Amino acid sequence: MTRAVLEVEGLGKRYATQAGELDVLSGVSFRVDAGESVAVTGPSGSGKSTLLGLIAGLDSPSSGRILVEEQDLAGMSDSALATFRGRRMGFIFQSFRLLPTLSAEENVRVPLELSGVPDARQRARLWLDQVGLSGRGSHLPSRLSGGEQQRVALARALAPRPALIFADEPTGNLDSRTGKEMADLLFSLVVDQGATLILVTHEERLAARAGRIIVLRDGQLVSDSRSAAGVH
Repeated sequence: MTRAVLEVEGLGKRYATQAGELDVLSGVSFRVDAGESVAVTGPSGSGKSTLLGLIAGLDSPSSGRILVEEQDLAGMSDSALATFRGRRMGFIFQSFRLLPTLSAEENVRVPLELSGVPDARQRARLWLDQVGLSGRGSHLPSRLSGGEQQRVALARALAPRPALIFADEPTGNLDSRTGKEMADLLFSLVVDQGATLILVTHEERLAARAGRIIVLRDGQLVSDSRSAAGVH
């Protein structure tokens, strides 16, 4: 049986509002095996980003359980969770989230150094080369195009060799051509590394490139199916 990298059991998230309690997620359950690529999609307000934040350990659920590589996230201290996240998870955001005062190389190198990788500088340079930015390592983010900044973010996410890659609307701030180039690079590098990809997107064409599509609506999982056009 294929090893599960992620197990989500009865996940719920509830917020208190002036109008009363609001269930953003309710009873969401699914399992993701090693090497899968899964797109999470659905209309705006369906709970996609909330789900991503919970399974990435960036927020705590109101109910249910999340296991990453058989580790129960709720059972970890904040420091242990931060260490685990840094070593086993990689993140790509729509807004890039690069550190503006650091060069492209330094943005890739910092998480490696925090994880105790001894050859952080060399590995950062290798990953910039992997994403086609070998000549741009000394540039600050402000001197890079949107597409180049997202490539740096991709290198930063993959360089520590995480088990799980979380991508939240990774092409949302890019034009269609640059977005397609970014998607090509994302899927090919994730496959090459044998990582598992959880992709949140409202773009149907991007979601269809994943091996599996999970659809949320009104905070509930309404569909979980294999994709005919998936890369796996």
